[in-house]
Amino acid sequence: MGIWACIGVISPFPFYYFLWNDPQVWVDLCGRGRDPCRVMALVSHFLKIVQFVSLYSVSTLSWPPPFHFWLLFFFGQFLNFRVYQLLGESGTYYGVRFGKNIPWVTGFPFGVIKDPQYVGSILSLLACLQWVPFLYIILWVLGYVFMIKVESYEDPSTRAKPVS
Repeated sequence: MGIWACIGVISPFPFYYFLWNDPQVWVDLCGRGRDPCRVMALVSHFLKIVQFVSLYSVSTLSWPPPFHFWLLFFFGQFLNFRVYQLLGESGTYYGVRFGKNIPWVTGFPFGVIKDPQYVGSILSLLACLQWVPFLYIILWVLGYVFMIKVESYEDPSTRAKPVS
């Protein structure tokens, strides 16, 4: 089960890498009338389920969780929720790469925490270290670190044509 769990944990990152670097192909695959951000969100949610099932398959759950779990997990999820609240689906799911005009957001946590959605996700993962072997948490975290690096460079010339 270990190798399959590793593959499941890292499964979304090649998808995100592909979309970031070749967004026009994704827009073309989605076709006219289908919002590439919405389709990305649906695929991403499926891949998130694969990740969670992968972690669950190697976890040893016990109750109650330690106090630090609640702090890390809920603050991490608060950051994720706040990013989604501020950016919406199109801002969260690469709308700017798919040719959408996404307004610049400065509200908290933006401007205070660099890459707040990734930081929130990493905090939530670290909260689970009591139940999930370190290898699987670090693989997932490294996937996020990789995407932070990939997304830190945005070449405007590779953006997709504006979506109508």
